[in-house]
Amino acid sequence: MLDKLVAQYSAIIESLGEDVNREGLRDTPKRAAKAMQFLCRGYNQSLEEVTNGAVFESDTDEMVLVKDIELYSLCEHHLLPFIGRCHIAYIPNGKVLGLSKFARIVDMFARRMQIQENLTRQIAEAVLEVTNAHGVGVIIEARHMCMMMRGVEKQNSVMSSSVMLGSMRNNPSTRSEFLTLVHSRRAL
Repeated sequence: MLDKLVAQYSAIIESLGEDVNREGLRDTPKRAAKAMQFLCRGYNQSLEEVTNGAVFESDTDEMVLVKDIELYSLCEHHLLPFIGRCHIAYIPNGKVLGLSKFARIVDMFARRMQIQENLTRQIAEAVLEVTNAHGVGVIIEARHMCMMMRGVEKQNSVMSSSVMLGSMRNNPSTRSEFLTLVHSRRAL
C-alpha cells in the first residue's frame, strides 16, 4: 500500500505544478505517504485490541471522569486536521476500564478520516460496549483547520459536540454533574 500512496502523492504534487525530483521534494511523496498511514492507523485497530482486556470488577458506582484527552484527527471532507480534547465520563455497572484505555479508544477512532460529530458518538458507544456502564457521556472540543486555513478562515472558532447515553442522557442530575465537572478548571 505504501508504494501506491507514494505514487499518488507524486501525482498530486506534479498536478500542482511542482517538480517531485527537486531537492526539497525528492522524498516528500514517501514521507507524506508514511504520515498518512500513521494519521489513519485507527482503521487497522479494533476495540478489543486497544482495550486489551483491561476491564476490572469494581463496586464503584459513582461517576468516573477522564478530562482533557488530546486528540488529532483528519476532517473527512478536506483531509485537514482537527485538533482538540475529549472528556469522557461513565457510571460503572460492576466494571471499570483501565485509565489508559480511554485515550487508546479516543486515538483509535480519531486516527481515521472523520467528522467530529461521528467521532464523539463512536467513542461513547465504544466505552458503553466495553464497560456496560449505566451511562456514558463524551464531549469533544476541537479546532478545525478546514475552517481556519481555508474557507471562512476563522482562527478562534471551536466546535463542541456531545453524546450522552443511558443515565447520562436520561437523568438530568447525572448529566448536570458531568457538565459541571467537565467545565471546572482546577490546577493540579
